[in-house]
Amino acid sequence: MSQAPEISRPARPAPVPAEPTRLRLLVPALLALAGTLAYGLLGSQQFRNLVAQSWDLGIFTQLLRAYGELRAPIVPIKGDAVNLLGDHFHPLLALLAPVWWIWPSGEALLWTQALLFGISAIPLTRLAIDRLGGGLGTVAGAAYVFSFGLQSAAAVQFHEIALAVPLLAFSLTALLREKVLAAALWAAPLVLVKEDLGLTVAMLGLVIALRGRQHRPLGALLASWGAAWFVLATFVILPALNTAGQYDYTDNLGSPLEVVWPPVKWLTVLMLLALAGGIGARSPLIWLMAPTLAWRFTGTVEFYWDWYWHYNAVLMPIALAALLDALGDRRTGRATAWLRRDAPLPPRPVRTAAVALCAAVTLVLGPQMPVLDVLRPQQWEPTWRAEPAQAALEAVPDDAVLAADITLLAQAVPDHDVQWLHGPNDRVPDCVLGDWYAFSWNSMPPDDLAVWAQQRWGVEYRAVFDEGGFTVACRA
Repeated sequence: MSQAPEISRPARPAPVPAEPTRLRLLVPALLALAGTLAYGLLGSQQFRNLVAQSWDLGIFTQLLRAYGELRAPIVPIKGDAVNLLGDHFHPLLALLAPVWWIWPSGEALLWTQALLFGISAIPLTRLAIDRLGGGLGTVAGAAYVFSFGLQSAAAVQFHEIALAVPLLAFSLTALLREKVLAAALWAAPLVLVKEDLGLTVAMLGLVIALRGRQHRPLGALLASWGAAWFVLATFVILPALNTAGQYDYTDNLGSPLEVVWPPVKWLTVLMLLALAGGIGARSPLIWLMAPTLAWRFTGTVEFYWDWYWHYNAVLMPIALAALLDALGDRRTGRATAWLRRDAPLPPRPVRTAAVALCAAVTLVLGPQMPVLDVLRPQQWEPTWRAEPAQAALEAVPDDAVLAADITLLAQAVPDHDVQWLHGPNDRVPDCVLGDWYAFSWNSMPPDDLAVWAQQRWGVEYRAVFDEGGFTVACRA
């Protein structure tokens, strides 16, 4: 009897020795520490040098104080009786209340964000080392923790997306380790960080559903969870808590035809693809960027489109995860290519080039990278305005209703009931604190702040402090 022909089987990849446990633990921890220190020191440097990129740090400091005092997040800096949960939907920020109990300062928020960014590097770097080896994995982890999206977010100070970055990092790492339930559980709270992230969660649910029939129920559940929260937050909760009874940002949306123009949008996309090593474009995870880019690129606000500001921070974990997914796992010899998860491992030169491109997209920006200010001694020299600024704050009685310029909004929050000097508030402040150098005056400050305040609120004020460009006037 003739024997049946032997069926040829694909050769298994040669076993790859595991990286030493010390390397897997030490490198991610060191990168996390480096990122935390770099971003925390940058925040302290800005805070003490009176750098105010916008009014946002003051707003979130006031939010943190409210949560720390177990109150609703009423933020007078935005307007009288404004509940910040009617501006953006970020109830998860209430978890930061203990930060206020320990360190009641806007500077504490900057260090909190730095810590969250640093922590996010741990799971991603460990995964990179496991999949790529110690050398390439370390480079990929360093490229992530100092990526342009995290640097620019730290430079423009605290925003709610700080919570989203580690959640995404842990979720995507779990997914690539085939811990699908854990990935869904890490992603689910993203809907409570910002309303648009519900769409990112929904997209992740679709990606999970495409990973195999056994994952379809969980993927469908996660996609439904994300989509439902997006609709509920955007069209029900936010208008209900908004003083104007609306979602404030629909007016910022333009025509879908405007998505592809101006060219700065394409530059942002190219930078994101480069951070994913180019090859990351063939991972389904890259589609998690689509919801964020969609609302940004249909927006009419120019700083939505650029690589700067904080809008790219949530895309950084996605870019690195897509890179690692597409480069595959050296231990199994399998990689992801589009919807195929058993594609051959890219050759070593391709893997090296992809990681090099990931690192280069940040390095090429060179001196523009804000974190380098931490290494510049002149940036640590105290500004000549520091003492007058502190004296101006001390000239205001504790717990007074204070209308302050952007420069000292965050610094004033711990001891005063603060609103913005140029805000829509009808409430009459006890004192006003103006900064002649603040950009809010458009280089045309008034000759007499007390007279300006009297004309603005209809009551008499008299100057009690005037030094270093800061003027304080209180009700007579």
